[in-house]
Amino acid sequence: MKIDIKHIAKLSRLKVDDSEIEKFEKDMENIVSMIENLSDLEDTGSLLDKDNSMVLREDVAQNNFKRDELMQNAPQTKAGCVVVPKVVE
Repeated sequence: MKIDIKHIAKLSRLKVDDSEIEKFEKDMENIVSMIENLSDLEDTGSLLDKDNSMVLREDVAQNNFKRDELMQNAPQTKAGCVVVPKVVE
């Protein structure tokens, strides 16, 4: 399948150098062929690999800073709060 990279770049308003067109054509052809081969895969009902499951770490909130230390970074403070310009009349 021949993919017109110049046309795709024009539609997406991207600037592509002529030296990169051949590389992008090969990449797009590989992507399209991969998508076409998806129908050849067995339908096991699960998208997760039982042999290679991902274990995510649990994020734990840590309070490593004191309020006074953080407030020193603010340009202006009053009564322990950051002062910001008024945006609503």
